[in-house]
Amino acid sequence: MKESIQRDHRLWYSKPAKVWNEALPIGNGRLGAMIFGGVAEERLQLNEDSIWYGGPRDRNNEDALPNLPHIRKLITEGKLREAEELASMTMAGLPEAQRHYLPLGELQLSFGHHEGPVEDYVRELDLDRGVSRVSYRINEIRYTRELFASHPDQAIILRISADQKNAVSMKARFNRQNWRYLEKTKKWEQSGLIMLGECGGKDGNSFAAVMKAIPNEGACRLLGEYLLVENASSVTLILAAGTTFRQEDPELHSKLHVEELSQTPYDTLLARHTSDYGELYNRVALNLTKRSNRNDLPTDERLEQFQKGADDPGLIETYFQFGRYLLISSSRPGSLPANLQGIWNDSFTPPWDSKFTININAQMNYWLAENCNLSECHEPLFDLIERMREPGRITARVMYNCRGFTAHHNTDIWADTAPQDTYLPASFWPMGAAWLCLHLWEHYRYSQDRLFLEQAYETMKESAQFLLDYLIEDAEGRLITCPSVSPENSYKLPSGETGVLCTGASMDFQIIEALFTACIRSAELIGRDHSFRKELAAALERIPKPQIGKLGQIQEWMEDYEEVEPGHRHISHLFGLYPGELFTPEHTPELAKAARTTLERRLDNGGGHTGWSRAWIIHFWARLQDGQKAYENVRALLEHSTLPNLFDNHPPFQIDGNFGGSSGIAEILMQSHTDVIRLLPALPSSWSDGSAAGLRARGGYTLDFSWRMGKVTEVTVKSTTAGLCQLEGPGLAYVSFNTEPGQSYTFA
Repeated sequence: MKESIQRDHRLWYSKPAKVWNEALPIGNGRLGAMIFGGVAEERLQLNEDSIWYGGPRDRNNEDALPNLPHIRKLITEGKLREAEELASMTMAGLPEAQRHYLPLGELQLSFGHHEGPVEDYVRELDLDRGVSRVSYRINEIRYTRELFASHPDQAIILRISADQKNAVSMKARFNRQNWRYLEKTKKWEQSGLIMLGECGGKDGNSFAAVMKAIPNEGACRLLGEYLLVENASSVTLILAAGTTFRQEDPELHSKLHVEELSQTPYDTLLARHTSDYGELYNRVALNLTKRSNRNDLPTDERLEQFQKGADDPGLIETYFQFGRYLLISSSRPGSLPANLQGIWNDSFTPPWDSKFTININAQMNYWLAENCNLSECHEPLFDLIERMREPGRITARVMYNCRGFTAHHNTDIWADTAPQDTYLPASFWPMGAAWLCLHLWEHYRYSQDRLFLEQAYETMKESAQFLLDYLIEDAEGRLITCPSVSPENSYKLPSGETGVLCTGASMDFQIIEALFTACIRSAELIGRDHSFRKELAAALERIPKPQIGKLGQIQEWMEDYEEVEPGHRHISHLFGLYPGELFTPEHTPELAKAARTTLERRLDNGGGHTGWSRAWIIHFWARLQDGQKAYENVRALLEHSTLPNLFDNHPPFQIDGNFGGSSGIAEILMQSHTDVIRLLPALPSSWSDGSAAGLRARGGYTLDFSWRMGKVTEVTVKSTTAGLCQLEGPGLAYVSFNTEPGQSYTFA
C-alpha cells in the first residue's frame, strides 16, 4: 500500500529568497544550513548544534531553601505581591540567564560569467530525497547547484555544475557578520579554508569549520580569505565543522574528515545520504485527496492561495511531511535535541535564546517522533534528560531539600536545571523534568523495548522521588505543589490582587498523575520496587483531582480563580486531554465536555494566536473527536502561522508549530492512547477519501490503512510484539486479535 500512495513532495520557488524566512533548510541533526538560492551571489547560513555561548555554571540560588517556607506561607495567605517579590530575589538563578545558541556563520559564494538575464529559475527542496537544488540558465548555459547535509558522512556537501565545459568560476569565503572579530580564517593547502573561533568566555567551546573544493577540470587557488575556482566543469564543496563539546581538536578532526570524504566520488556521497535519509522518511506516506496535485504552483503562491481560502489537501500532505523532514534534519542519534529553532538560527541574540523551553515547546518538538515513525530521532532528547540528572539533583537539594532531580521551564546545552529568567509566570515551575520523563515512557509504549524501559525507569523514578518530597500537605490533608504556576498565565483573587505563584496548578497534578502511574506500571513490568509503587499509589490518592469550574470549564488552579487573560496562549490545564490521557470522551465524558468548554472559551477570547499554541489545539480537538474543529485549526495554522518556506511563525520563527502540526494531523487520523487503536477518530469531511501508511500505534504496531467516503476500507497491522491488539473505526467493526512478532494482519 505504501508505495502506491507515496507522493512527490517538494517545496519550490521561482525566485531566490530575499530574507531568512524564505530560505530553505537542510540538516543532518548536527550540521545545518539555510539556502537562499541567489544567482550571482549565494549565501548559506550555517549552524552546528553545539555552538552555544559560554560554558557550564552552577546557578542555583542558595537563598531559595531558607526562604521557601516563608514563600509558601505568603502564597497560602493570599499575599501574592510579597510572595512573588521574595521569590524573585531568592529563587532566581545566579545569574538569571542560561546559555544561548549561536550561529556558526555563513558561506558566501560569488559566481563568474553571470552577466545577462536569468531564465528558467527554480529553487527547491526535495523532501523525498532530502536534497535542495537551485537551477537557472544564463547565456544559454544551465547552472545547477545541489546541496544536502549528510548524516552518514557528517558533512554539508554542495555540487555546482554547468551543462557546458569549463563554465564554472566562483569565489568562496566564510563570514560571521558583526561577530567576525571572534573568528579567524586561514588557508588550507591550495583548495581549502578553515574558520576558527571561540563560542564566548574562557570556559566556552571552541569551534572550527573546514571547507575544501574538489573541481572537475579547472583550477583552485587561495587569495587572502577567498577560495577561487576557475574554469571548472563542476566543483564539489565539502564542509565539516565541530566544537570542543565533542572533539578535543575540532580543527584537526574536521580536516581529517574532509580529506577522507574528498577521496569519495560525489555520486557515492549523494547515494549514501539519500539511502540513509530515505530509510527514515519513506516509512510514512499520506494521501488526503485523489484530486490532482497543485504542485505545479510555486509553494509560496500555493500557500498564499490557501491563506485566501483555497482547498488544497496536497499542501497539507506536504506540510505534514515537511515536519517529519525537519525532525530528521535536526535530531539524529548523537546530535543535541532540536531546540526552539531546530538547528537553524541566524542570530547571535536569538529569540528566547533558542534554548530548550521545557514547559511545552521542547516536548512538542518530539510529539511526532513516535506516531510519525521517527523513533530514533527521539534519542537526542533522552540523552539530554540523562545529562540533566546530575545538575537536577543539585537543584533539587540546594533549592528544595528534596531527593531526586528536577528542572524548571528551560534548559541549555549544559543541561542547566536552575530557574531561567525572573519571569514570574514561568520561571519558578519545577515540573520540567517530570514532563520530559514522560517521553521515556511514551517511547517504551510505542517500541515495547523492555531493555530501554529498565534503563529509563531509574530516570523516571528519580523525577518521581523529587515530586514526592516536593509535595506538601494542605489544611485539607491533600498533597499539593507550592510554589508553582500555571504556565504562563495569571489569576485574580476576589480582592482584585493578581498573581502567578500559586498552591497547586491543575497541570501539576495532571503531570504527577501521569508520571506516578507510568512509574508504577514500569516497575510492575520489570518486577522491582514494590514498596515504592505503594508509596506512589498512596500519594496519588491524596493529590487533587481535576475540578470543573463555575463556567463549566476545567479549573486551571485548585481554586476557581478568575483569569486575567482568558485567551492565553498556554492551555496547560488541558494537559490531561493531550498529551495526557485523563480526559477522554469514552471514559470521562464529563471532563471531556469541560475540556471542550475550556477550549471554546480560550478560542473565543483570542487564543491560538501563536503557532505552537494552534498546533496544540489541533491535538485537543482530535482527542475530543471533532474532525471539523481539528481541520479548522489545521487551516488556521497554515493561514496565520506559516512562513513562505513553511516554517512555523510564533511569531517569530519557532519550529515547535511545525512538529506539532505534523503530530496533530497524525492524531486526527489515528489514536492509540486507550486500550483500543482508533482509526479516523476525528476525520474532517474534506478528507473523506485517502490513505495513510506507516503510522505507529502504542503497543508496538505499525498501521497502513485506507478509507473512502469517511469509512475504513482496508487496514494492515504490522506487529513487533506478542500481545492483544484492538481496533475500531468508522466502517470497521470492532476487532480484537492476538499478535505475534513480525507478523501482519489485514482487515477489509
